[in-house]
Amino acid sequence: MKDLTEDLWVFGYGSLMWRPGFPYLERVHAHLYGYHRSLCVFSHVHRGTPDHPGLVLGLDRGGRCHGVAFRVAPEEVEATVQYLREREQVTAVYLERHLPVRLADGRRLRALAYVVDRYHGQYAGRLSFDDVLKHVRQGQGVSGRNPDYVRNTYEHLIGMSVVDPLLHKILDALDQEA
Repeated sequence: MKDLTEDLWVFGYGSLMWRPGFPYLERVHAHLYGYHRSLCVFSHVHRGTPDHPGLVLGLDRGGRCHGVAFRVAPEEVEATVQYLREREQVTAVYLERHLPVRLADGRRLRALAYVVDRYHGQYAGRLSFDDVLKHVRQGQGVSGRNPDYVRNTYEHLIGMSVVDPLLHKILDALDQEA
């Protein structure tokens, strides 16, 4: 655990970008190297159920991920980590890590991030586009509809001038069905 007298940085790459759920002092665009954003986690709680799993993002090995880093004040560190564990570790599909990130202003630091556990039963790996679309289409859980999650993430990425071709393709397919 981090020294509670220091600020904590948290790296968001999916819903944490647009719904962090914790107080922060600073929000900065950031890059994480060695991992990429991927719809690779079957969601059994937040965006689906065990019988009708949705599909949510995970940080998977390789590449680079553009996201957001949040700076949390020392007095909020303990509560923030507890909140994130309750939110992100509902089924223990993510591994909690402190990883090096580079902020848009050039600062380099370590940030708390949740990377997918490739050995967990909810790890979807690489699915065909049709399978991805099926899971996104059907997913609905305690945090809402899976298509809304994909749309919110995509829109926030576009707002950061980040294009995700897969999310764009999914939304195009969903919009054509509507």
